[in-house]
Amino acid sequence: MMSEKEPLPALETFKNQFPERDYEIRIECPEFNSVCPKTGLPDFGTLVFTYHPSQLCVELKALKLYLVAYRNRGIFYEHVTNTILEDFVAACSPKSAMLEATFTPRGGITTKVTVRYPEGFSEGDR
Repeated sequence: MMSEKEPLPALETFKNQFPERDYEIRIECPEFNSVCPKTGLPDFGTLVFTYHPSQLCVELKALKLYLVAYRNRGIFYEHVTNTILEDFVAACSPKSAMLEATFTPRGGITTKVTVRYPEGFSEGDR
C-alpha cells in the first residue's frame, strides 16, 4: 500500500474554446479504486465529475492517469473524494464543480460522498 504522501500525476488541461458560454461537462469514471487504510482491502467506486468550465477544461487521459495512481493508495472514502476535487479545481479553476463518489457495498453498506466547489454550491443554484 502506498502512502498518501507519494506524488500523483499532474492533471493536465486545455483551453476552453467557449469560455463565454455557461455549459456543463459530465465525466463518469466507473472503475475507480483505492485501498482502505484500516483493513488494507480494495475499495471500488464510480466517480462522477460535473463541472462548468471557465478558461480551462480537464484533459481526459491525464485524469485517467491521475485516478489510476490511487489504485494502491491507502485513503478513506471521504478523504479521497475531497482530495480529488481539490486537485481538480486547482488544475482547471472551473466556475463550479461537483464530484460524486459512490463506493460499492462493503459489509452491506454502500457509501456515497458528494463534494462541491464552491463550498455550499448545489446544482439547483445554477
